[in-house]
Amino acid sequence: MSDLRALTAVAPRPGRIEAIYLRPGRDQPVTSVPVADAVAGRGLIGDRYAVRAASPSTPRARQLTLFAAEHLPVVAGWLGQATLDPALLRRNLVVAGVNLLALRSPFRDQVWTWRLGAEVVIEVTGPCDPCSKMEAALGPGAYNALRGHGGVTARVVAGGRLAVGDALVRAG
Repeated sequence: MSDLRALTAVAPRPGRIEAIYLRPGRDQPVTSVPVADAVAGRGLIGDRYAVRAASPSTPRARQLTLFAAEHLPVVAGWLGQATLDPALLRRNLVVAGVNLLALRSPFRDQVWTWRLGAEVVIEVTGPCDPCSKMEAALGPGAYNALRGHGGVTARVVAGGRLAVGDALVRAG
């Protein structure tokens, strides 16, 4: 039997970017875009989180947010809805084909990075818990429907261009 480090290091298959969203400002509608430029240590150009500079000694953990496409019908079902518009979740990327929680090493001494497309490299930093605004956006019970299913946060290690359809694969 393999050890736990070896088991957790294997992704069953590559992921794929299904949608890209930019949040230009607090409480402003998100914009769906086919391509975006990521800046190391900041996030996506045009997104409100990329505007705020982080200290080089303590980079912000939330430079990019990802949501699992597979969770859309699950959360919609819990809310009694036929479908769920991913733009309402206000996450930057909707990704299919991978368990987002498995993109972060369970070991403190082991950091994993992931490549989005040909250039962008990210490190998943933790869960992206829902906020109270989800109730207004999705209806009563949305906060609880998204608990444990809100996606993940990441920091941008290497910048570049990413596009809908790009693969998400292990970088290191």
